[in-house]
Amino acid sequence: MNVDPLFSSVVFAGGGNRCLWQVGFWERVAPELTLTPKTIAAVSAGASMACLILCGRITETLEYFQKMTAGNPHNIYPANIFRGHPVFPHLAMYRRALLDVIDDHALETLRTGPEIRILLSRPPAWAGPKLATFIGFLCYSVEKKLYSPVHPTFSSRIGFTPEVVTIDACNSPEEVADLLLQSSCTPPFTPVMYRNGRPVLDGGLIDNVPVKILDENEKNVLVLLTRFYPPEKIPHIRGRLYVQPSQPIEVDKWDYTNPKGLRDAYDLGRHDGKIFIEQIKRTPTNKLG
Repeated sequence: MNVDPLFSSVVFAGGGNRCLWQVGFWERVAPELTLTPKTIAAVSAGASMACLILCGRITETLEYFQKMTAGNPHNIYPANIFRGHPVFPHLAMYRRALLDVIDDHALETLRTGPEIRILLSRPPAWAGPKLATFIGFLCYSVEKKLYSPVHPTFSSRIGFTPEVVTIDACNSPEEVADLLLQSSCTPPFTPVMYRNGRPVLDGGLIDNVPVKILDENEKNVLVLLTRFYPPEKIPHIRGRLYVQPSQPIEVDKWDYTNPKGLRDAYDLGRHDGKIFIEQIKRTPTNKLG
């Protein structure tokens, strides 16, 4: 007998290092609730965490990121300007981590799992990549600061457009890494990136919680946030359940020098996952969302 999954789709919000909360939450919740989503919608670092989770590399992911950041003393190396090397170490570290964890076997595992949709943003036609980067992230930051919306809209209003790419479009681990880095593209920590000859930026400029890249009739959606919002800001939409960290995650999203912060985010995810399971077991299925 086929039984509909409790959550047929899961959304992974972006948030840089804060996305380790999603890893801890998933590790605690997925076995207990037998999470078997058919579709994953993800963006930025949330897309990376979703892929690392679904290819079965949770333990390796946490250990690798902790070791990697423990060996990196600074987030910026100004002297590299005079040496012809990148001032920010983030791109090289991020890409190396993805390729060390996602190999050919992991990619095959991803291909046999749920459909993974990843959101990118395309800059408006009226602005070059550098100007678009400045304006896009300024709009995003101002909107988050003033209104704290779960789903920002300012960047879309000024001409940024979404592009959705699935993992099935990738034919190698290198192409997976390229796609995930493109969805996370946040200058100056990374350079502006290009896909099919056109610039792309962090998909979070369109929506850092990419529910809209799911099908319109999608029900039983679990949305994993990484930012702590005031309760009144959380949308209440039938068929959609938003879950957020129980407290603000202290590690900065682009701090690549803080292994303890990564572990704390992960541990908070496990803690919140335990509480979530208890709440789910007390809640009738038809009351979710």
